[in-house]
Amino acid sequence: MIHIPVLRWGEPYKSMETDKVIHFATGEVLCETSRANAALVERDMRHAKRAREVLREIPVKELLQMVKKAADLYLEAELPLGDGTQTADQFARMQSATTGLPEHMCRFNMKKNHFVLHNMEKVFDSLTRGLDLEILSRGYGVESRGVPVSFQCQTPVLGMVLPSNSPGVHTLWLPIIPMQIGLVLKPGPQEPWTPYRMAQAFTQAGIPKQAIAIYPGLGDVGAAVLNSCPKSLIFGGTATVEQYKGNPRVQAHGPGFSKILLGDDQVDNWKKYVDQMVDSVFVNSGRGCINCSGIWVSRHGKEIAEALAERMGPVEPLPPEDPKASLAAFTVPKQADAIWANIEEDLKQPGVHHATGKYGPRLIKKERYDYLRPVVVYCESPEAAIAKKEFMFPFCTVVQCPQEKMLEAIGPTLVCSAITEDKKFQQSLIDATHIDRLNIGPLPTIQLNWLQPHEGNIVDFLFRARAFQFDKDMVKV
Repeated sequence: MIHIPVLRWGEPYKSMETDKVIHFATGEVLCETSRANAALVERDMRHAKRAREVLREIPVKELLQMVKKAADLYLEAELPLGDGTQTADQFARMQSATTGLPEHMCRFNMKKNHFVLHNMEKVFDSLTRGLDLEILSRGYGVESRGVPVSFQCQTPVLGMVLPSNSPGVHTLWLPIIPMQIGLVLKPGPQEPWTPYRMAQAFTQAGIPKQAIAIYPGLGDVGAAVLNSCPKSLIFGGTATVEQYKGNPRVQAHGPGFSKILLGDDQVDNWKKYVDQMVDSVFVNSGRGCINCSGIWVSRHGKEIAEALAERMGPVEPLPPEDPKASLAAFTVPKQADAIWANIEEDLKQPGVHHATGKYGPRLIKKERYDYLRPVVVYCESPEAAIAKKEFMFPFCTVVQCPQEKMLEAIGPTLVCSAITEDKKFQQSLIDATHIDRLNIGPLPTIQLNWLQPHEGNIVDFLFRARAFQFDKDMVKV
């Protein structure tokens, strides 16, 4: 059995205490991980400055080429894993076996990460808005208009408290190394695979191992990462987002509450957009924050809900190795029970109709894991409690609401796909500050342009722009 150690700035460390990572369906132990603790993290953070220093010794352009090489290694190579090795096929199987995500979805997420890494120069150019790469490295320079600029790095490392539910979140931290900032990663308990495979791909591609630390462990380790790193990212539910709201040290990524809005001028043509709606809800088993959880219309709501239910309601769970599997298993005990109990309670409210109910039971119980089959709910008005909820499986509400009240009622929205040609409504959508990423037209919420960040620009989070002037005789650019 493979043992995965703590990675202390590239150096493996085997702890006395370990945790087992098990197959969600069989209970088989797939590997064991060393268990870090808060004191270890805090002690190691005294050397965080070195992570940035070793990266700054390498020009950004060279780091970008290394990242490009790492992309191919990550996707195709047999790479070291603890005291063993792991092929790309083994990686996908292991990730599926511990997260419940079907194997073909794991491979899809690998290709997504590969695309971001392979196109990092374009991604980087977009994130920095075309800034000369050396300006972030040096801290100052002259931009294309001849204006002096300065960007001050706010941290030598970025801390990451990672989840287990969706491997797609890793795209958010892939640009960090080319910014010459180190990585401090706390993996999700069921998904140690991506951080370790990516770290090995980076180091095999020539990136200094001292730039990356990985600390598997319990909740105290995540808290230590957040407390010890000047800048961190964390993933969680609404409570997590609220806890860190307004904290300049922490960027919290929570539920997306992503939505599709059909304008009055297009809602009568709703049948044209059913494929877009289904894909937005269903792709990646509904696990992403960019999956649609609400479809808002001024009329035809019940018809739309019935059409979506007809498409998604009959879907049955299949084994994760089946190439047609489209539903991810719930591998945490009682999690699916709690979600379904919450939904059942909300379905009792007046004006709420369960469109998928006629297609059989939604909660499927297995010996060691559970499934939730797709749920579509029609809400006669935005007042229904369930209209404001999101869950990590293919779930959506179809909410009937007058167009003029939609923007006031939809609440915070990560991705909004608005299908309308109404110029006044388009402008209102553009002006809406509670929508993070806006698509105008029949674009699925899950269709991302990697050159446009959908949850804040990581450069703005890690670097501070400041006024800067210099004497040309004293400072060379």
